[in-house]
Amino acid sequence: MVAFNDIAHWRLQIFTLLLSIVAVLGVIMALPSIAITAYHGRWDIVAVDTVALAWLLALWRARGVSYRVRVFHFLAILYLVGVAMMLTVGPISQVYLLAPPVLAAVLLGSGPALVALALSGATIGMLALTGYARLYVSDMPGQSSVATLVVLLNYLGIGMLLTLTCSVLLQRLSRSLADLRTFTASLEEGRGRLQAVNAELRLTSAAVARLNDMVMIAKANPLPNVEQPIVFVNDALLRRSGYAREQVLGQSMRMLHGPETDQEEVARVVRAMRKLEPVTVELVNYTRSGEPYWVEMEMVPFADEEGVNTHWVLVGRDVTERRKAADAIHQLAFYDVLTGLPNRRLLMDRLQGLLDAGPAGPRAAVMFIDLDHFKNVNDARGHATGDLMLRAAAQRLSQLAGPDDTVARLGGDEFVMLLVTDDDDAACGALAMAARIREVLAQPFDIGGQSYQTTASIGITLLPRDGQTVDDLLREADIAMYRAKAGGRDGVALFEDTMRAEVEHRLAIERDLGQALAKGELQMHVQLQVDRDEQPVGAELLMRWRRADGTSVPPDVFIPAAEASGLIVKLGYWALRQACLAWLRLSAAGHALPLSVNVSPSQFREPDFVAQVRAILLETGAPASQLIFEVTEGLLIENLDDTIARMHELAQLGIRFSIDDFGTGYSNLAYLKRMPLYELKIDRSFIHDTPGDANGTAIVQSILAMAAHLGLRVVAEGVETHDQAAFLAAHGGPGMQGYLFARPMPLPDMLALLESRPQPGANAA
Repeated sequence: MVAFNDIAHWRLQIFTLLLSIVAVLGVIMALPSIAITAYHGRWDIVAVDTVALAWLLALWRARGVSYRVRVFHFLAILYLVGVAMMLTVGPISQVYLLAPPVLAAVLLGSGPALVALALSGATIGMLALTGYARLYVSDMPGQSSVATLVVLLNYLGIGMLLTLTCSVLLQRLSRSLADLRTFTASLEEGRGRLQAVNAELRLTSAAVARLNDMVMIAKANPLPNVEQPIVFVNDALLRRSGYAREQVLGQSMRMLHGPETDQEEVARVVRAMRKLEPVTVELVNYTRSGEPYWVEMEMVPFADEEGVNTHWVLVGRDVTERRKAADAIHQLAFYDVLTGLPNRRLLMDRLQGLLDAGPAGPRAAVMFIDLDHFKNVNDARGHATGDLMLRAAAQRLSQLAGPDDTVARLGGDEFVMLLVTDDDDAACGALAMAARIREVLAQPFDIGGQSYQTTASIGITLLPRDGQTVDDLLREADIAMYRAKAGGRDGVALFEDTMRAEVEHRLAIERDLGQALAKGELQMHVQLQVDRDEQPVGAELLMRWRRADGTSVPPDVFIPAAEASGLIVKLGYWALRQACLAWLRLSAAGHALPLSVNVSPSQFREPDFVAQVRAILLETGAPASQLIFEVTEGLLIENLDDTIARMHELAQLGIRFSIDDFGTGYSNLAYLKRMPLYELKIDRSFIHDTPGDANGTAIVQSILAMAAHLGLRVVAEGVETHDQAAFLAAHGGPGMQGYLFARPMPLPDMLALLESRPQPGANAA
């Protein structure tokens, strides 16, 4: 690249141009001069012009020679021509000798110029002093040396003036060019930096425009309550919002807000803007078509060099899917999947909030709602129908609840309503709500074109009370609900402290009962069964519990506890094994009476019940034909076909069956005919008023007649008077069991009793 601001460059350009001009002029001027001087015989001048012209043309052609060498040759030509002219033409030619210093100043600098000037002056002086050149001054003809001095001084003065002028001009030009070079370099550097900045800006702009994150830049307006106009949006924001760029630019930053945009969060953003602080927020924005979407937005102020805020930069990302996932997680964590109601966790949180409020908080009631016999719907119609019924029940309960109330589903068919009231008499409000709940749930449920009905048992507890916890509240309401169920279902019970004591006592019974078998506290007592002649025809084994401290727990207390806790299955197999061992002892003593043993519905429905019975018989060696399984009519309510099939399977082993407490439960003659029954046991409640009560007597007579028709043996329980025994003997002579003949007693006592009785001809039926 040509250095146009370099003095050396310009000197070369000047010298090249000057040399060309001098060469042309030399040819034009020298040739006529040579011809004229040759015509007049001035061969010395011809020689000088010829040599000078040839040298000049040779120098013009020698472009490969360095600049300084060519300049020195050029100056030498001028110098020699000047000297020759002074020698041939005369003193007038001294003007030629001014050319070398002046041109040296221009082409080489002040130093070479002064040297050339000194050389020229010395040459003129030498030529004058040696007589080769005569220098003269007018009016001083006889003073050649003085004249030479005057001329020489004037020559040097003029030469110095011209030389120094050219030198100073060239020096100033050189400095200007140096300054120009510096300025040019600065401009180039600035241009480079500007190009780099522009390239970086283009790259940044392209990157921002193509970001997946949404970017918006708004101009900051310092005036209060004035919107901030949008000046830039990237492609991602346009894609997500559905707007065109020209529809957005110049609009307010709030143009994407809508009805579900949280105004409290917007207010927080406005407060941050007033303080010129960055802020991060999650808001609902709206597309052009009105579709809402969640955006996580970070807004930061942008200030200029003076610290004045000029713009707001907003960077946002679409978090709609994340919010949906979070909402789904929250829904799963705090709401029931089937009904959409709050679940136990959310209910407990709200209960805890009420308890934390203390006495100053509102009054409330916890209502535990259980659908009666809902299991029958599931078993009969399947869980799909049951689920639809639960959804419908949940909807009815929700319609009853107020804005401050909570309806939750704990699981299965259990619901809880948290009733919040400002009324001091929360119990009355809860009882009134319970009546409404029972009313709406008692209405038929139309599911799949079929009608289903249910009732509800409701337990209520109130809060707040000192020392209550959330677990206490739910437990109290649950206890009250079970009290309502125990009262016959479809009822309401308000929790009382005595209920907790009963539950705690029941829990203690269940706990101690689990250890009683291992401690040997359980025994099987035997109660004799006799015929009309009061001769032994059988016996029933009854379980008794006598604690280590000598106290006894009644069967009507620990048997329900065993049923509720599931221990009844373990106890049932133990009782069966004890019955087999008892029969072996009786048989060994010569009293091989058939023994009756109670079998609970839970034990009977065990999948391996038949296998367990077979194993116990094989283990003990007792004959199955000498065992009578007493079952209640409740066994016949559920899965009747399976129950009858299992009874037949056991009958094939030799087991006989007796319906215990017959007449108090589910009686159906058609079903009785299908079962392999051996006997019916008349409940003691019918025997108690016989023969004095006409109704009881009629029932007993009906049962005896029915049994005779079906060919079934009958045993009457609870015979305690001679009148009762006489009546039974007169009406078919069933077997009898009761305190009139023998109380339940340990097997050794029963053996002693049998030994003490007179031996009949036959002691087995």
